[in-house]
Amino acid sequence: MNVIRNILSSRSNKDGNFFDAIQLIIGFKPKVIKHYKIAFTHRSLNRKDAIGNDLNYERLEFLGDAMLSSIIAAYLYNEVPGGDEGYLTKMRSKVVSRKHLNELGRDLGLINYVESNVPKSHFGQNIHGNLFEALVGAIYLDRGYKYCEKFIEQRVIKPYVDIEQLEGKVISYKSLLIEWCQKQKHKFNYEVYEDTGKDELKHFAVKLWINNKVVAKARATSKKKAEEKASKRAYYAFQAKINAK
Repeated sequence: MNVIRNILSSRSNKDGNFFDAIQLIIGFKPKVIKHYKIAFTHRSLNRKDAIGNDLNYERLEFLGDAMLSSIIAAYLYNEVPGGDEGYLTKMRSKVVSRKHLNELGRDLGLINYVESNVPKSHFGQNIHGNLFEALVGAIYLDRGYKYCEKFIEQRVIKPYVDIEQLEGKVISYKSLLIEWCQKQKHKFNYEVYEDTGKDELKHFAVKLWINNKVVAKARATSKKKAEEKASKRAYYAFQAKINAK
């Protein structure tokens, strides 16, 4: 009996600690803790419900992404009455960018609560943003739209959303550069090839051509990252030339 009592006690303490941690993160008491348990369950555990459906954070991530986008859209709509559709879409993209969501999840230390069969050191950077979205989804299921809105206002809007700063924030240098080239009628091309360096991880190198001239080079672990890095270098090189005039 003592063994069983100890097991039940340890489980109770564990659940209690998790409940307290979630309450501290979201700023109010959870009602149905199982939603939050699922929000921190990695697919590697291969958990199922009674009828065989997967129990992990991926579906909650989908739901949270939609809720976050909706609440930020409503906030921007009310906050910037003069903003047209294109402006509001760009501003929302800046708030809910993958990089920003990763920062939010990392700041809250969400990875510390993940249950997984995969070592945390093996997770990519996007785990932080994925967990943040899953948490938003869990809040919506547990307490509804108003509490979801309250959480996002406290954890996203108040500390991070400054309209003037967002207007000057660049999410994609590649998109910015392409838009500029199209307006100026400049020809551009990203020449990407696999790097033959001695790195353990495969790298890609890129040359950015504008009007038949190489204006920037870069290398990274993916084609997308290499193109973005080259675009950023070209952007700042052009800015330096403009400022020098």
